Parts: sequence; C-alpha cells; structure tokens
Amino acid sequence: MSRSSIISTIGPSSSSPELINKLVLAGCRIFRLNFSHGHHDFHKKCALLIREIEQSTGISLSILMDLQGPKLRIGCFNDGKISLATGARFILDQSPDVGNSTRVSLPHPEIFAALSDGTYIFLDDGKIKLIVQSNDGYAIETEILEGGVLANKKGVNIPEILLPISALTEKDKADLSIVTDITADWVAVSFIQTAEDIMYAKSVIGEDFGIIAKIEKPVAMQNIESILRVSDAVMVARGDLGVEMPFETIPAAQLNIITLARRYGKPVIVATQMLESMTHCHLPTRAEVTDVAFAVGCGADAVMLSAETASGDYPANVVETMAKIIAQTERDNLKFLENHDEHLSAMSRAVKAAVETGDIQIVAVFTETGRTAIEISNSRLNAKIIAFTPNLKTMRKLHLVWGVTPFIIDEVSSLSEMRKVAQDILCAHFGAIMGEKVIIAAGMPFRLSGSTNILHIFEIWSELEQ
Repeated sequence: MSRSSIISTIGPSSSSPELINKLVLAGCRIFRLNFSHGHHDFHKKCALLIREIEQSTGISLSILMDLQGPKLRIGCFNDGKISLATGARFILDQSPDVGNSTRVSLPHPEIFAALSDGTYIFLDDGKIKLIVQSNDGYAIETEILEGGVLANKKGVNIPEILLPISALTEKDKADLSIVTDITADWVAVSFIQTAEDIMYAKSVIGEDFGIIAKIEKPVAMQNIESILRVSDAVMVARGDLGVEMPFETIPAAQLNIITLARRYGKPVIVATQMLESMTHCHLPTRAEVTDVAFAVGCGADAVMLSAETASGDYPANVVETMAKIIAQTERDNLKFLENHDEHLSAMSRAVKAAVETGDIQIVAVFTETGRTAIEISNSRLNAKIIAFTPNLKTMRKLHLVWGVTPFIIDEVSSLSEMRKVAQDILCAHFGAIMGEKVIIAAGMPFRLSGSTNILHIFEIWSELEQ
C-alpha cells in the first residue's frame, strides 16, 4: 500500500458489492458517504456492504460520513430561470413570492444582518457576481458585476463575512441520527468558520468519531491555526473554497493548510477535481496527474475522489490510476515541503533519530487511541509504521494517517508480549526477516491514553525470551 491514502466517494456508480470490492482491491481503504446526496436507506445499505466486504476480505476499511452543512440557496423563478445583465440592479429579499428578472427570495433571514454595503455575493458557484448597494434588513439591493443565466435554487456564497449560522444544520443533526448505524469512523463537518464550530460539533457528535474540519471559506483560512488545534483532521475542500476565493490563490491556500496541518500533527485531505476528467474518460489529463503528485509530494495524508467514483463511468479504473500516481510519486521521492522537526513530539524525534542512525525499516506502535501513530507519522519516516491496537475503531481511523498500516490485536500487558506480537505479525504479514531490527513505541502503564514513554529496539529471532 502507498503511504498516502485514497478516499473514494460511494454513489450510484459504485454502490454494488462487486464495485466496492474492486475499489478495495485497487487500493482504496476509506469510503466517503456524501450526505449532500442520497437518503438514509441508501447510506445504510452502502455502509453494510462495506462492512461485509471488510469481513470477507479480512481488509479493514474506514467510513467517512460527510455532512452537507449550511447550504445557502436562492428561491425559484416564474419560468425556472432568468437572465441577469451586467450593470443592472437585482434584489435579494425575504419574501416567499416567486422571483422574476428584478428580485428573488433569499430564505435565510439570519444572514441579512451580517451584510453591509460593498459586500460581494456570488451565485451559482461563482458564475454570477453581485455587490451590495443597500440592505434594510429585509431586502438587499445589489449591482450585478458579472451577469448570466440564473436558475432556481442556485447556491449562494458570501466569502468575506463571518456568517451567524450554526456549523450543524437541522438536516445534519437528522443525518447524525444514523452515524452509529453506518459505523462511521470519521465525520466531516462542512463550512467550518471558527474553532468554536468544531467544539460545538464535537459536543453534538461525541468523542467516538474523528472530526474533520472542511476548509471551504476564506474566514476559515483566517482562523486556520485555531481550527487545527481542536480538529482531529482537516480537508482542503477546493470546490467551495475555489468559489469564495480568487482561483489563482487556491494553490497557495492548499499549501498553507498542508504546512500548518503538518505543524500541528493533524491528518490532511486534499479534495475536489483530483481526477475529474476520468468521470467519463479512461485517462486523466496531464494537469490532473501533476495535481495529485503535488498533493502527495507536499505530504497530504489522503487524496479524495468525488464524482469520479460516485457517478463516473470507470470507478475502479480511477482508483487504480490514483494509486499508480501516488506510488510513482513516492518511488521518485518527490517532496515539495520541508520537514519541520522542531514541531515534532519528543517521542517522534527520538523514533526518527533511531530510524536514521540505526537503518531501521520497521516501527511497531502499540496504541489505544492512535495518537502516538499519528505523531510518529508526522515525522514522515522512511520506514514502515505498523500500528497495533486492540481498539477496532482506532484501527479503522488510522487508515487516514500517512504511512501507517493499522493491525488489530488482543490486549497486551507487558513489553515481552509486545515483542512477541510484533515479531509474529511482522514476519507473517509484513516481510520481516530474522535479524531485522524493529523499534517499538509504546507506553507504560499499558492502555493509558497519552502515556507513550517507551522506545525499545529489538532484533527479530526465531525465539524470543518469554
């Protein structure tokens, strides 16, 4: 397996057991259930299939529940759409009446108080651009800076303003009612603006699930460090981010998020249009290949496929292609970001020094919560990191973490047991040979979260002291 993970979105094109199995064999270990589409029964069915394939193949798999978040949309028009002329006036108001060429409903009263003169408003993924001329709290008069055809219920983006809306909508909360039913491991929260949004989401979702902050708004970029401190992982969601920020600034924003995520030791996902041309084509564009390689070379823990696997014509081929690009990038040792070891934990620095000075190829991490494996992964070792855990949910979560291969074990209670377990599994499953040196990173007392304090090096032999 490659060190960067592949996330595949399940949809109509990939919801059969045959297709999911093909995606697993092609290299996917994380499956995204996108709650912006589909009903609960569909997502439950997909989750059940994933767990059945996990059971039948013996390959552990992770499920990512992606919440829709607060989607702002306009109302409807008499004829279903209108044409807006650049330079004309257009009104967004709270009236429920059907819209026309001069006005349309904006059924989100909570945002009216936040908009002032000069605020930009984008409609339909940025195709229509407006600027606020006046706002009386009920109707917003705008000037059309970039016109075009506008249809019913198109999306609204307001990039410059911290909007007074909850991180979790009523739909999100209803969707979360099945988070246990679908055995989710990660929950992605959309349109995060502040660290307080993440804290609120955690209070609602609970501690059993890893929380991913989706960075989709410029205001989130302004608060990125505080968001990273309280998140379990972060996603560079380039779709809406590309609408709300000038498109030419997206590469720098992506690089900044990855850099800071590495600094704070949080897994980072790069998403949106990674191999979009393969939705209906056998081959990617050269630009897409370079895009994936750049994300991997910068140290992204995972790259995500959306429509390519959810509704595309060749979902398994797309995953195979993504896996080839990742593998070649890692073989070529392409690196576009420097490692900043000053941000590593003391244990991570010690493990890295031991790997480099002792020419050690395997690090065995014994972990309850996965935190130690994440910390050691952040050092981007040139060694295999095998995470041994008795916790099934921890094992599944760790598929998101760069360079970590998780393995479920029974509980251990002594260092000698760890050595025995590590030797048996490493030789049987990971190609370890007699005489090979292995680092064990663990903690005493055992199974106490946050107590990693042991770095032990041993050589594999046919017999170990009991």
